[in-house]
Amino acid sequence: MRRFSSFRDFDWMLLTLVFLMSIISVLEIKSATLHTKFRGFDHKQIGFLLVGLALMFLVSRIDYHWLVDIAPWAYGIGLLSLVAVKLVGTTVLGGKRWINLGGGVHFQPSEWVKLVLIVMMARYFWGLAGRDLSWVDIAKAFAMIGVPMVLVFKQPDLGTALTYLPVLVVGLFLGGIRMKQTVVLLLLFAMIGGGAWLSGKRLKGYQMARINSFINPDTDPRGTGYQILQSKIAVGAGGLWGKGTNQGTQTQGDFLPIPYTDFIFAAFCEEHGFVGGVAILLLYFLILMRLIENAQQASDVPGTFIVMGVAAVLLFQILVNIGMVVGLMPVTGIPLPLMSYGGSSILFTFLALGIVMNIRMRRFVN
Repeated sequence: MRRFSSFRDFDWMLLTLVFLMSIISVLEIKSATLHTKFRGFDHKQIGFLLVGLALMFLVSRIDYHWLVDIAPWAYGIGLLSLVAVKLVGTTVLGGKRWINLGGGVHFQPSEWVKLVLIVMMARYFWGLAGRDLSWVDIAKAFAMIGVPMVLVFKQPDLGTALTYLPVLVVGLFLGGIRMKQTVVLLLLFAMIGGGAWLSGKRLKGYQMARINSFINPDTDPRGTGYQILQSKIAVGAGGLWGKGTNQGTQTQGDFLPIPYTDFIFAAFCEEHGFVGGVAILLLYFLILMRLIENAQQASDVPGTFIVMGVAAVLLFQILVNIGMVVGLMPVTGIPLPLMSYGGSSILFTFLALGIVMNIRMRRFVN
């Protein structure tokens, strides 16, 4: 077996960190659902993780250059899958985001589209390497990200739509966007955002309510502000060392909303305290640093772009989810990577890590 395709070059340190985070996830999901109708979700999470691991090893054997080559086709299929959600998707809690595949299996196209966009941006900016970005280049990049963003936003799924932005930001940054262009874009976004806020017509009613509850949750503690207030209570109740596994009153008393998905970090902090929360953040830090190291060691431009795109999406999700839990960000429904329950999120993460492993295993190839 050639050295660049050998599992000797697999990033076993990264896999160990991910495996440790996955174990913590399963244990916390078990605790958070112990006295609810969702009891047993930890077993389902184990199933998702096993499938994810298998896919990660499978993808690591496929040369990522082939993925870069077929990126335009994958992008087109991704757009069609998002349109299919609009036409034949399943509506849950007011949102049409999944396609029912039968047998209780639901597929969320918006998650795998994140991976497609990462590879597509790598291919696009690779083709522009060696010259300054023009406004036309930037506009094309915005269009490639903007079209799927609009389709996902219309589902409506603001949280997932926002996770596409880090891919664009990293692409522009590594692609060599100039400071003047950056300032112009920031001013433009500020004006658009301010106009949308003042008009109130660009966001759904529940999305405006979430932002209002973030700014002042005490105005409606039993309504729109309930989630943020209960989450902050749970985090604070954990103190330094936490109340212990299965002992969190906010979590076990069913005061904390959906503690096995969006607010799993709050449930963990209540049971394991400030020390446990810092340990989780440290694990995430080590995972992200390992990803950046792999990006630096990539053998070519597409490899670097892809790994940094994966790192950017994971970092964005971590910051937004934890910021939401402690009241620093509005509630958006973005899952915490490798911690929150959910097949689509887990499979995206492990597929992305599989491509990272792929790039690492070929880092000595010129």
